[in-house]
Amino acid sequence: MLYDKIVNDLIDYVKKHHEYRSKCINLIASENITSPHVRLVMGSDLGHRYAIGFLYMRIYRGCKFIDSIEELTGYLARKLFKVEHVNYIPISGTVANLVMFNALTNPGDSVTALTVLDGGHSSFKECSRVRGVAMIPLPFNQKEYNVDVVESERLIRRVKPKIVLLGASDILFPHPVKELKEVVDEYGGILAYDSAHVLGLIAGGKFQDPLREGAEVVTGSTHKTLFGPQGGIILCRRKYSSAIDFSAWQMVNNHHIHRVAGLAITLCEFLAFGEKYADQVVRNAKALAESLYDKGLKPLCPDKGFTESHQVIVDVGGNGGVDASFKLEEANVIVNPMPLPWDPQEDKCSGIRLGVQEVTRLGMCESEMDFIADRIANLLLDKETVEETRRKVSEFMEGYQKIHYCFDDGSEAYRYL
Repeated sequence: MLYDKIVNDLIDYVKKHHEYRSKCINLIASENITSPHVRLVMGSDLGHRYAIGFLYMRIYRGCKFIDSIEELTGYLARKLFKVEHVNYIPISGTVANLVMFNALTNPGDSVTALTVLDGGHSSFKECSRVRGVAMIPLPFNQKEYNVDVVESERLIRRVKPKIVLLGASDILFPHPVKELKEVVDEYGGILAYDSAHVLGLIAGGKFQDPLREGAEVVTGSTHKTLFGPQGGIILCRRKYSSAIDFSAWQMVNNHHIHRVAGLAITLCEFLAFGEKYADQVVRNAKALAESLYDKGLKPLCPDKGFTESHQVIVDVGGNGGVDASFKLEEANVIVNPMPLPWDPQEDKCSGIRLGVQEVTRLGMCESEMDFIADRIANLLLDKETVEETRRKVSEFMEGYQKIHYCFDDGSEAYRYL
């Protein structure tokens, strides 16, 4: 039958995707891979169910074990992040930001955050549009590749935005949470932090701790440097808990219980292995940047040690980011193009962004970063053909097919279940 064939074709595409990605070096800074334990619960009956309402106060029946799962998830998240309240209902980092805006602002309020060109995520602008608040660009220091503290203080005192949102999609260095907290407190604003990219580094104690530095609300993604299932999370002071929870309940409805169970397992893995993992991620990012620089490419901020996160951002010049990303993809090196602050508009990308969190979970260390830098530099500087690079990458990846930093250490990373 026609539809039988389509189903078989679809399964074949999935299997081919697994095989293909097992031969690639994945450097997408917003991705990671989950452990087999997480994948098992993601494929469970939980994926068929709703649990609308609050813990032990569900609108639907049949949730007694779901309540136990969610109670554990909340406990583990509060323990890992040392926070008063956690909401894991958002199904993405963007939805987490939208829930926060809905809970803590009113139409007509103003919010300040980085623009896309300066590294901010597109959700900052789009969530403000949905909520009807004015998004005011947060000043950015291109040389420091960070928020401009002095100019931001001036802007905040003048505008008095309801939320000052730090954090970014392109984030090499900790943001000035402590420095801006005092000025936000002067008029009773809310200092928030989007940790989507660096949540795992925060959990592992290897970046910054925005809650201890003064942020009152932290949004995040659970699948980047935190190697869980794709989803969102909000960490906050207790005084915001009711508003955040009610907003999430209103806006999400079905929060994908299989994802929550997978997150709980990930939190256990991070409590056990997260510090060691996060440390190696940062070491690898620095090593990759240094090696790329030594081989003639232009990773940003060499005078600042390139990076303190999982990311390396390379200026390839002109509008070359898109072409460079396609050329690398042909050679089985997966990156994404990135607009840089000096580009004329968002779709004119002179940069590429690299993230080392997935290759770190495969067991790679500093020496492997030199091999990766060789492939990238040789290809982009025309010292090696696409075919040569692809062959070397595929052969190299044969030795990195196992997942680490988990309770089933050494399990197959890309096997189709």
